[in-house]
Amino acid sequence: MSVYLLRRLLQAVAVVFAMSLIVFVGVYAIGDPVEILISPDADQLERERAIAALGLDLPLWEQYFVFLARAMQGDLGRSFVFNEPALRLILQRMPATLELAFGATIMALIIGLPLGLYAGLRPHSPLSRAIMAGSILGFSLPTFWVGLMLIMVFAVQLGWLPSTGRGPTRELLGLQWSFLTWEGMRHMLMPAINLSLFKISLVIRLTRAGVRETILQDYVKFARAKGLRPARVVGVHVFKNILIPVVTVVGLELGSTIAFSVVTESVFAWPGMGKLIIDSINVLDRPVIVAYLMIIVLMFITINLVVDLTYSVLDPRVRLEAKGT
Repeated sequence: MSVYLLRRLLQAVAVVFAMSLIVFVGVYAIGDPVEILISPDADQLERERAIAALGLDLPLWEQYFVFLARAMQGDLGRSFVFNEPALRLILQRMPATLELAFGATIMALIIGLPLGLYAGLRPHSPLSRAIMAGSILGFSLPTFWVGLMLIMVFAVQLGWLPSTGRGPTRELLGLQWSFLTWEGMRHMLMPAINLSLFKISLVIRLTRAGVRETILQDYVKFARAKGLRPARVVGVHVFKNILIPVVTVVGLELGSTIAFSVVTESVFAWPGMGKLIIDSINVLDRPVIVAYLMIIVLMFITINLVVDLTYSVLDPRVRLEAKGT
């Protein structure tokens, strides 16, 4: 276990260094924030002072090494717009994005697993056909359009739910969370539904495909031949064995949900990292953009490691040592 973890940590460090170079060069090669941040009426001397203050007067390679040296100390730069540490700005918005992403993922599992299990066990029933048709809609409908329709129906027409914002929050572990208050949960419901639709469809199809494959295996036939109750056959021999691909995809999709919650946060004015990155892109706030992308990279690496470790819990046949070879 320790050898495997050490190897994965070394791989993670190499990936972070490589991504830091790609992200830094990619972001700093696009646009000129000076044209946005400095008044057009400023004279040449004022422009030069502002450029030097932002550190943009250095060559690109030197800017990167300055960024790398500071990043190793936990400093990802200061926002050009807010004049605050970029990392602090992102961490302030992170709880909003995390609770939205985890809420959408939990919703996808709670809804998708039972529906996919039923569709796999009874593939020819009318309800199963309706479930699979609904999953196609979940894949096909654009997120921004679904979000607007949810606002139109449940906020404007029916008045059941608030349309935008995060609502009141409550502190837990030094961070502010919406799900700890009833009004915050009401604000969170529509964005979480909107963000979870694609994941629900994905979980339904993965679960159905896994069930259809697993029920044909010899160990399932043997369990039925022994006279085990159908519920036990499904719960122990079928359901547990289909969880590995589901956990893999849902784990990776969790990272994607966090990274690409931009559309949902923009539609519902949810004050998370996605809305912050859109605002930063509009004004070319490079330190915030780079810090956001680096944090997303670290999240993906961490999630992948957690998914790999979960394998051994769900299926003892999957050995960590084998993955390291």
